[in-house]
Amino acid sequence: MLAALDHVQLAAPPGSEDRLRAYYSGVLGMTEVPKPPVLAARGGCWFEAGTVRLHLGIEEDFRPARKAHPGLRVTGIAAYAARLAARGAPVTWDDTLPGHRRFYSEDPVGNRLEFLEPTAPGPSPLAANAPHASVGTTTGNQP
Repeated sequence: MLAALDHVQLAAPPGSEDRLRAYYSGVLGMTEVPKPPVLAARGGCWFEAGTVRLHLGIEEDFRPARKAHPGLRVTGIAAYAARLAARGAPVTWDDTLPGHRRFYSEDPVGNRLEFLEPTAPGPSPLAANAPHASVGTTTGNQP
């Protein structure tokens, strides 16, 4: 039986680790965690923030994920979007998901990322209807 989402893996091209570290740590505010030595030899980086875990794996014939993406719950979405924009990351707002504020961005190798925050307290209205896996929780006031 499924119990939880452990991590999401995204691909990246060879030699991109420094750019990934600058983005996932410096822009998103995640912490890099060491990969086990046998996996570290393959390249790539792992990052965490609370219960959110993103693994960036090296792929020789890399193509960025333009449609597939992780949906990352945040608190204080307006401030978080401003943080990304101030650090040079693209921010594209999308108001089409009922009950949420959200925007899209992309990492330095072109992978699409979604950031969202429910507009009402309590469980997401999507929880009962969608096979969409959310990571983390959110509380607080909307700007």
